[in-house]
Amino acid sequence: MPDMPRNAASRTARLASLPLSTAGRTAWGLGKRLGGAPAEAVAAEMQARTAEQVFKVLGELKGGAMKFGQMMSIFEAALPEEVATPYRATLTKLQDSAPPMAAETVHDVLADDLGHDWHELFQSFDDHPAAAASIGQVHRAVWWDGREVAVKVQYPGAGDALRADLAQISRLGRTFGSMIPGIDVKPILEELNERLVEELDYRLEAEAQDAFALGYADDPEFAVPEVVQGAEHVIVSEWMDGRPLADVIATGTREERDEAGLRYVRFLFSGPARVGLLHADPHPGNYRITPDGRLGVLDYGAAARVPGGLSPAIGRLMRTALAGDAEQMLDGLRDEGFVKPHVHVDAHELHNYLAPFIEPAAVDDFQFTREWMREQFTRVNDPRADTYTLALKLNLPPSYLLIHRVWLAGIGVLCQLDTRAPFRAELERWLPGFAAEESPLGA
Repeated sequence: MPDMPRNAASRTARLASLPLSTAGRTAWGLGKRLGGAPAEAVAAEMQARTAEQVFKVLGELKGGAMKFGQMMSIFEAALPEEVATPYRATLTKLQDSAPPMAAETVHDVLADDLGHDWHELFQSFDDHPAAAASIGQVHRAVWWDGREVAVKVQYPGAGDALRADLAQISRLGRTFGSMIPGIDVKPILEELNERLVEELDYRLEAEAQDAFALGYADDPEFAVPEVVQGAEHVIVSEWMDGRPLADVIATGTREERDEAGLRYVRFLFSGPARVGLLHADPHPGNYRITPDGRLGVLDYGAAARVPGGLSPAIGRLMRTALAGDAEQMLDGLRDEGFVKPHVHVDAHELHNYLAPFIEPAAVDDFQFTREWMREQFTRVNDPRADTYTLALKLNLPPSYLLIHRVWLAGIGVLCQLDTRAPFRAELERWLPGFAAEESPLGA
């Protein structure tokens, strides 16, 4: 397989060739309406045409396009069912698959990072990749001491390809906005760009995975593979078998979905308190249900350092909103930068707007569903509604961008799982500031 930089031009051309401009879609839709087609049918067909074009391109690419595709695969729960259904399999595939590197290329990377005698470190090494990610692929092997290991090898030129892909994907922001209401793609892409340098250095990933492995060692609910060896473009860690979370989403029983969703949330929220890190790549391809029933977690390249844990301001704001104190909630949002000082916002209208978003924390048990997620995204993106104008007045502070992305993605996965669980109790246990008299470390 040609290396990634030589493919950059073809990927760029493929993206540039997509007829996805707003004007083009509007003209096409107007033509259909003049021809007598109902407005609802035209809108659905436009979404389907857009989805078909975008998903087709993303499914063929690596680098930033695949990373973005993985992210968007989580938010398919917000798509209208008639649009999401035909492409759900394609989106799921983006979570852990990509065209493989040639064996010779893999061997070259291993030689550069582990030494020319790299093969002596392994009893066996499978040249056929077991899985692929946005900037690398995973091979199954047996370490010299007999341990089964996963060897993640970075694609040559991954950095250049990743930056090129993200630059091209940026031009599709409005298109994705038309597919998934309420998602502002631009700041998400900016945040991904900022994290590129960290994700490209597997030594940083090894450090984060080491920290999680130590913090969750012998945990009865979670499994984190131990790192065997880490280098700039290669990371070797213990192999972990398990049922992919995507399979639980597709075929899991009610009990399996509820248990997986509860542990998924528990891992995301407990990381900052237990390890000082937030696992910031929460798409289902990074999770497995191990043979002993634990939730196995993979891929720590996007782990965010939060040495002091999550900010107590988040929990306090949620608690204030749940208490119905609209004025105090507005003051807190201004203090944190969600509402800028010069912007006038009615406190009670804002509280009514935010209430559905914090509903999962208002009840003992809550069920996340695709219908609930679609309702929220549609509610904030309907130009005819008062909430649309209100939403435009809100601001997302840079310090909250990463957490916002992870939480949105987490909600997307929970809605795919159709999980019902006591999420309020998890917030009380792990979210600082939410439970006034309880330690965020829990019992």
